[in-house]
Amino acid sequence: MSQCQCQGIETVFDRSVAETQLKRLRTRGPQKTTLLLVEALRARGVAGKTLLDIGGGVGAIQHLLLASEVAAVTGVDASSAYVEAARAEAARLGYEKKVFYRHGNFVDCADEVPPADIVTLDRVICCYDDMDALVSASAAKARTLYGLVFPRSSWWARMGVSIVNATLRIRGNPFRIFTHRSETVDSIIRGFGLRPVYHRTRGLWQVAVYEHEGAFA
Repeated sequence: MSQCQCQGIETVFDRSVAETQLKRLRTRGPQKTTLLLVEALRARGVAGKTLLDIGGGVGAIQHLLLASEVAAVTGVDASSAYVEAARAEAARLGYEKKVFYRHGNFVDCADEVPPADIVTLDRVICCYDDMDALVSASAAKARTLYGLVFPRSSWWARMGVSIVNATLRIRGNPFRIFTHRSETVDSIIRGFGLRPVYHRTRGLWQVAVYEHEGAFA
């Protein structure tokens, strides 16, 4: 991810946005696609496993899976405001001893982050210009399950993203969003010995879960 994109993430996902999203999470619960991802992971078994949540925002997936007896969580996010909000919510829920947070671009710090049984990216690869690097670095960390929510690559999705980026450009914001070809994302993930076990679409978004081939042995 470029330096401009990192700066854009800090600007767009600031403390005000983090506080708003945390309030929404507490009052209305996670977004539907997040729930679909969590339910699909739970169906494969999460108790006692470790979780690496990349770009986890205020920590919706982390807290839901901790409630399902995930053993430990590592959260990595490029927004410092999100890291602070997720850490605060984990402490409020009594999970502070089971979580570790790191602020930064995951691709840059991946070598310093240990593998996990479960790796999740909820609406994250759409924030990365270098999707190949992110998916490769994150899929390499998944020992059992790899779950993600990302935009569909239909023509209307690409058009919508173009409009949003044009608006950001006019406003002088360096942040951009991206639609990556679903087939390319799938191919990269499969290259790390992961095979698809779940896929659903909901509006703009698609939810996918992959399981490591070793789990089928």
